[in-house]
Amino acid sequence: MSDRTATLHLADPDRTCAFAQALAPRLDPGDTVLLSGQIGAGKSHFARCLILASLDTPEDVPSPTYTLVQSYPGRRGEIWHSDLYRLGDISEIEELGLIDAFSDAICLVEWPDRLGDAAPPSALRIRLEAPSRDHTRLMHLDWSAPRWDEKLKGLLDDRP
Repeated sequence: MSDRTATLHLADPDRTCAFAQALAPRLDPGDTVLLSGQIGAGKSHFARCLILASLDTPEDVPSPTYTLVQSYPGRRGEIWHSDLYRLGDISEIEELGLIDAFSDAICLVEWPDRLGDAAPPSALRIRLEAPSRDHTRLMHLDWSAPRWDEKLKGLLDDRP
């Protein structure tokens, strides 16, 4: 099975948010989205938009940079947002309960390279890139699990 890829050109943060909001109702427990990119590329913005679109009651959605993991009661299941930038050791992933959450919750993981071999192979990988000083972003998507074909259907139609 070969990986599938797509690249979207996003004109501004609102387009990044709109994509996250459109993806949110398509996610189910057991779905993991791995968010990579440089500091300031929009990973937390994407996660915040997706989480807020998944909640019945809006609430503050801070970056879990210091707590490593924050969970939310989403409409379709619990949502785990993790920022692994400050992860001290790979063993902390197990202590945080993240391994179990991969099968029981909707998981958004920033800095997924810190997961090493613990990254779910069926995850949707999104890499955000800021190619210039303006607000444009490139969003590179990569997946191999067939279920993402249906979940992403219609979201990738405006590719150049």
